[in-house]
Amino acid sequence: MLENLSSRLQGIFSGLRSKGRLTEEDIDVAMREIRMALLEADVNFKVVKAFVARTKERCLDSEVLDSLTPAQNVTKIVLDELTELLGRSDSKLVLGSRIPNVIMLVGLQGSGKTTAAAKLAYRLKQEGHAPLLAACDVYRPAAADQLQTLGGEIGVRVFRGDGKDPVGIARESIQDAIDNLRDVVIVDTAGRLHVDEAMMDEAAAIKEAVKPDQILMVVDAMTGQDVVGVVEAFAERVDFDGVIMSKMDGDARGGGALSVREVTGKPIKFISAGEKPDALEEFHPDRMAKRILGMGDVVSLIESAMRVQQEEEEAEAAEALARGTITLNDFITMNRQIRKMGGIGKLISALPGGDKMLGEGQINEGALDHMEVIINSMTKEERVHPEVLNAGRRARIAAGAGVTVTDVNTLMRQYNETRKMVKKMTANFSQPSKRGKKGKKGKKAGRRRGLGIPGLDGLSMSDLRNLSNLMGE
Repeated sequence: MLENLSSRLQGIFSGLRSKGRLTEEDIDVAMREIRMALLEADVNFKVVKAFVARTKERCLDSEVLDSLTPAQNVTKIVLDELTELLGRSDSKLVLGSRIPNVIMLVGLQGSGKTTAAAKLAYRLKQEGHAPLLAACDVYRPAAADQLQTLGGEIGVRVFRGDGKDPVGIARESIQDAIDNLRDVVIVDTAGRLHVDEAMMDEAAAIKEAVKPDQILMVVDAMTGQDVVGVVEAFAERVDFDGVIMSKMDGDARGGGALSVREVTGKPIKFISAGEKPDALEEFHPDRMAKRILGMGDVVSLIESAMRVQQEEEEAEAAEALARGTITLNDFITMNRQIRKMGGIGKLISALPGGDKMLGEGQINEGALDHMEVIINSMTKEERVHPEVLNAGRRARIAAGAGVTVTDVNTLMRQYNETRKMVKKMTANFSQPSKRGKKGKKGKKAGRRRGLGIPGLDGLSMSDLRNLSNLMGE
């Protein structure tokens, strides 16, 4: 996408650099070529007109023309204006304080809403959230089935309701999220082949029913100039917060991506390029502008490499948990995950009977930070093989962390107790549930299984009380 525009602009700047000093006529010629390149890329003509006017005015400044490197200055000005056109600063997805948060997706049929919903759910899941997908498109054949399939592939629950009333499905999905401990609901709404009153009325009704924290419009990057009328219509009726630009890997001219921000004032939050669940990236205006001008995007490349490394590390940690063996490095990771979920207090309060447990004693969330300081004072060998921690080593660790030996001993007791619980949980995963069996034996087995929550079936409320006490010391 936008490769042709990028090639044209790079050719224009190459011609300017070959001239050395520039005249007003050189600038006029370059601006005409930039105008044609943008129009051929299907950027809205009003956007092109305003963009070229601003850029030309800055380029004709005497300080630019009289400088020793005028061509570089012109390139810098075009980069600045292109970044401004795309949004200047990053616009991240902001979730509210309520649980669950609600994100509503709107857009035309065929824009890629359903796949965008699944990709967004996958991204949120990777960030530590527990999303729920709500299938509110009851008109397009097999739309709910498609969402169900995508949800199954990424391990995200899908709520379908009665499959008839989209407003009712959206409303009921909130309660389903509460019942199943989901902290984000992504509402996939219906679209049409073109903007019509029925679609807008339904979108407005769903918005009123669920009061979303964020409304994101999914826009097909291959739509071209027609995208302007579509986004203006949605902005007027549902007042969306941002845009997901889909199909950025297509072979069309893609100028719609350069028009949305200027026309509506709404930021592009994500771009999607590919079919895989992880093919949804945060949109960075400055990086996209540099990419269009052929300056590359090293930062995104580094972030991608770091993401792959993190996924590999998480896979190794999951394998260790599956074996029921965790190191002190895993212990730090578990503590960080607990903090991501809002702390041990929030985790326990969300479980049946958890509020009562919390009332029995205050949990010290700062204890998690205390643990990490002590573990960071250990050597690599000591973290992986804590059994080597004799009295001398513990004294050295205590001195390095600024704590007492008693604190180090307490940490090791907490670690050993947690390791026992992990073994209990993982052993339960390998055993088939007896809940469905009939008879006295089956009933007893069902009572022994405790909480009835995936991953915590092997733990009783007594176990969780011990966990809260460990974290609170």
